[in-house]
Order: sequence, then C-alpha cells, then structure tokens
Amino acid sequence: MPASVVINSDCMTLTRYVLQQQKKFPYATGELTQLLTSIQTAVKSISSAVRMAGIAQLYGMAGTTNIQGEDVRKLDTLSNEFFINMLKSSYAVCAMVTEENDDIIFVDPEHQGKYIVCFDPLDGSSNIDCLCPIGSIFAVYRKPEGAVNEASILQQGRQIVSAGYVLYGSATFCVICLGKEKGVHGFLLDPEAGEFILTDPYITIPKKGKIYSVNEGNSHLWEEPIKEYINRKKDPKFGTPYDMRYVGSMVADIHRTLKYGGIFMYPANPKNPNGKLRLLYECNPMGFIMEEAGGAATTGRVPVLDVVPNNIHQRCPCFLGSLDDVNEFLEIMRKQEKKIQQP
Repeated sequence: MPASVVINSDCMTLTRYVLQQQKKFPYATGELTQLLTSIQTAVKSISSAVRMAGIAQLYGMAGTTNIQGEDVRKLDTLSNEFFINMLKSSYAVCAMVTEENDDIIFVDPEHQGKYIVCFDPLDGSSNIDCLCPIGSIFAVYRKPEGAVNEASILQQGRQIVSAGYVLYGSATFCVICLGKEKGVHGFLLDPEAGEFILTDPYITIPKKGKIYSVNEGNSHLWEEPIKEYINRKKDPKFGTPYDMRYVGSMVADIHRTLKYGGIFMYPANPKNPNGKLRLLYECNPMGFIMEEAGGAATTGRVPVLDVVPNNIHQRCPCFLGSLDDVNEFLEIMRKQEKKIQQP
C-alpha cells in the first residue's frame, strides 16, 4: 500500500451515522433506522447489478411500460424488486409508491410500520445501455393517524422525514438528509468493505454557480421567461456566460448542481403541461435536499415543497439550485406575470 494512503480506523459509516442520530432522541423506536438500513441493502444490491449489467445480460428492455408510458428496462425491474422486497421486510413501512407500479403498494398488516416511502428505483434508466450515470431517489414520510390510504400518502414535501439519492457513476455515492436542519451528508460506497463511508459532511450548495442544466432541445416549447433566463446565461453583457451541462439523469445533474452550484431546470411545455418529473419521488426529495443544503426549489411559481399532491404519479415543473440563480430566474418569472396582469 502506498505510504500516502491513510486508512481511518474510526470511519463513520452510514449505519453508524444513522444510529448516532437515533440516540439523540430518547423515545425513538428505531424504525427509521431499520428502514434506512433496508434502503442501504437495496442500493448496494443495485450498485452491484449496475456494475455487472453487461455480463449478466441486464441491458435492454423488459418488454413492458410503466404508468408514465415509458419503456421499462430489465435493470429497472430488478431495482424495483430490490427496493420493494427490502422495504417490506424492514417492518418499518406501511405503504410504498414507486415509479414502476401503477398503484400504491400496501404492506401486509403483520409487517407494517409507521412510515411511507416513495421512490424512483432507477432514475435515468434510458442511460443504462450507454454506461452514463444513473441513480435512485427516495423520500420517507410519516403515516398520519388512522388507516393508511391514498389520502395519507399525498403529503407535501414539507412533511418529509428523510430524503436521499444514490448516484451510480464512477463510484457509488449516497446523499442523505435525516430531517429539517439535520444537514445534507454524502457517503461513498467502499466496495471492499461493503459500507458507505462519510466523505462529505454538511454539504452546502454555493450561493451562486456558473452552470445551467436543461434539455435545450425543447427550447422552442418554453415559456418566454425561461427563454429570457437562458439567453441571459449565455450573454456576456449580463456577466460571465454560464456553461451548459446536461446528462439526462436527474440524479447526476442534481448532484453536479449541488456540488458546483448553478441551476437545474425541467420546465413544463405544451407537450408536458405539468412538467415531466414526478412530485412525490423526484421533485420533493430533491427539493428537500436542495433546501437543506442552502439552495432553493421552485415550480417557477411556488416552492416545490409547498405543492399539494393530487395523485401519486403527479408531475411537476422543477427548478432547483443555488439561491441566487433560482431567485434571478424567479424575478424574471414575476416580471412576466405582472405584464400578463396589466390591462
């Protein structure tokens, strides 16, 4: 081993971190710890499957479509099964919402716990076959009093108990927040130890960035304020022009935005009048993390976390990133609204 390599024998694993947080609450039942441990196992299994996908013949289509009408790939199906099976066996979950299932998955009464989990098991799966980064996203909500049903699941993002995402790229990296004002923390998977190790404590997004991330192929469909904002980002008379970076995997694009600053945008357009990203398991968890890291998340008109869901697969326009960049965009949106309201 090179002399420059230092191994920390007191490393903070994700399991240890969650247990440490649990101990701060004397009346904690440990259910959330069990739940997050189950998610860890699921994403470790997904990470392994992603690395072996070509050899194990997991590339290609499964021959089905999901509720959004998107083609499902083999690795989508496997990842979804990992999440469902691990969460069911955690005894901490009463219901689940996943991108890959049309309906709510209710857990049998003898296995039920007090939490609801909404997740996208494999975000950016259209990138699987070309080896681009992909990821998983999840949000944990507490079950309200009474029977669990669709009404109890349709909660605003402000009610999130914990949210996180996992990036399967050059390494497997988990970003997690255990609640309001608990900080956003990053854990790198050590493949030899099989543990997520804390490498990025208290992640904060820069107040202003220099990168915008959006699919400009849809620019002819955008509202005028969005066109104006992007044109400003390219025009030297408004300051140093921004760089454009877009992977097409929300986890990869959000992770870069969180680390380097800037703005990620997925606006509505005439083809997708409510946007394309899903509120419960994409916009809400990412918005929660972004706000906790010092950034902002908006639909362009209201904060993402204030949107009241009306169905489990509801779509939502989404603009997330550095506080100054998002506020600059919102100022352009407000000016446009005033013009429309003038007689």
